[in-house]
Amino acid sequence: MQLRPDALDAHLAKTLSPIYTIYGDESLLVQETVDRVRAAARAGGFTERDVLSVERSFDWGALANAGQSMSLFGDRKLIELRIPGGKPGKDGGAALKAHAGAANSDVLTIVTLPRLDATATKSDWFTALDREGVTIKIDPVDRGRLPDWIAQRLAAQGQRVDAGEPGRRVLQFIADRVEGNLLAAHQEIQKLGLLYPSGALAFEQVQDAVMNVARYDVFKLSEAVLAGDVARLVRMLDGLRGEGEAAPLVLWALTEEVRTLAKITRGMASGKPLAMLLREYRVWGPRERLMEQAANRVTPAKLAQALQLAARLDRQVKGLRADGLPGDPWDGMLQLGLLLAGERPPMARSARAPRRVPA
Repeated sequence: MQLRPDALDAHLAKTLSPIYTIYGDESLLVQETVDRVRAAARAGGFTERDVLSVERSFDWGALANAGQSMSLFGDRKLIELRIPGGKPGKDGGAALKAHAGAANSDVLTIVTLPRLDATATKSDWFTALDREGVTIKIDPVDRGRLPDWIAQRLAAQGQRVDAGEPGRRVLQFIADRVEGNLLAAHQEIQKLGLLYPSGALAFEQVQDAVMNVARYDVFKLSEAVLAGDVARLVRMLDGLRGEGEAAPLVLWALTEEVRTLAKITRGMASGKPLAMLLREYRVWGPRERLMEQAANRVTPAKLAQALQLAARLDRQVKGLRADGLPGDPWDGMLQLGLLLAGERPPMARSARAPRRVPA
């Protein structure tokens, strides 16, 4: 049975399932979900606990043994099975199916996995776990939902921000500093709870307390570019550079967006519906809306200029000569991003007129 994370508390207040399968890449939210199930299990009399972690040489017979062996005092047992790789393999799949088939009220099992693809969620072992228990998918908190998530966390510890623009400014400031690092975001919010009393937080208080712990994903860079969010684009490029991300990978991500956007705009100009073009070029989910925004914002001339700039940058990052570019390829990639974001890029340093030096 599929269950939303926000419905878990109501479910646990009524009943306990023999199996809970919790999966997703957001480690903080996965762990918090496991903690809630574990606390309910403890309250329900599951006092004995076995923890099994699936490594390369894991013996799947240990799962069967854990499910069958009971303590001398007949305590109910909690089994936590952690599969960090997300792929139990043939033997593991068979063991999970058998374990699900033998589910009973004296053993409660929590299975944790990373984000799973469609193939995994349709597998026999996952279907068996879902049929005999509860499955909970933990989605990441994307940048658009991050300010609301922060506000909810602040409210849980008795703190809030002012209504209107001042409050939004505080939440955006925190979001900018913790983006891509939810565990650190949780810690920074807890810090605010320790430093300041309940009630409204002033911008100055947050500015003094919250560290810059953001971590940036190169594949999220396209979101800022397509949305035309120049401030986030600049911040992410600076962050990726500071984290030592490879320039060729960043350029590849930007160039892919240029190519896709060029194909879609050409298709639109020939009369094809946008929805058909998005499917044809495999643009799914939140990127659909962002790609539509970009397609309506960027002119064919800007796209042609962006393609030419991307080609010259490709030569530069490979160590070849590329005239008319800044000396640092990161500056050139900023120009490329600004072209797609709809901003006029700054003039390349090498193309600027030499400054006159007084005699």
